Amino acid sequence: MILYDYILSASCYKVRLLASLLGVELQLRPVDFHPGREHQGAELLALNPAGSIPIFVDGDLVLTESAAMLTYLAARHGPDWLADADARATALQQQWLAFSHRLTAELGGARLVEMLHFNGDLKALQSNGIAALRELEAALFARRVAGGTFLVGDGPSIGDIACFPYVALAPDGSISLDPYPSIRIWMRALRAIPGFIEMPGIHRLHELAPDPFAEAPS
Repeated sequence: MILYDYILSASCYKVRLLASLLGVELQLRPVDFHPGREHQGAELLALNPAGSIPIFVDGDLVLTESAAMLTYLAARHGPDWLADADARATALQQQWLAFSHRLTAELGGARLVEMLHFNGDLKALQSNGIAALRELEAALFARRVAGGTFLVGDGPSIGDIACFPYVALAPDGSISLDPYPSIRIWMRALRAIPGFIEMPGIHRLHELAPDPFAEAPS
């Protein structure tokens, strides 16, 4: 299995992360995304006419959407990550996979403008990204009230993996995670899963900060 990969891409990272959590070895093919824009070259356009990364190749199968890559890896190597015990769980997982595209567009877009000086309306991206974070915070708070930690079911799913990277990297777009305690608790839980790997830019600051729900010393 080959992953056409850029080390600073959160979309590539989520595929590397799930593979690590599943104990699956990927052959990484580095792509000069910036400044070389290799993903716009003839070789990679032949694999993905959309001109985006990641690109995943397994034999004659070529996948160009990270959600499809997560689904494929989980179906082959870790079906427990699919959260498909019933129709409700399946639908919720699909909803979070779709929601992750909003995080990519808004939080990821703000990050590209801030870090790589891409063109974009930074204020609009930040505003929309904050709205998405508030929605995620509300959902995770409701899950905690119900006794859950992750987005769907009793354990982590590919929905969590799809949403995690761009949330964790929100500070790169000058969007603080301080107002979102349920999100920070969720990120801690994901980091605690055996096999978790980091990527540049995903810091441990939320782990070093006090637990937002810890009781104050008497």
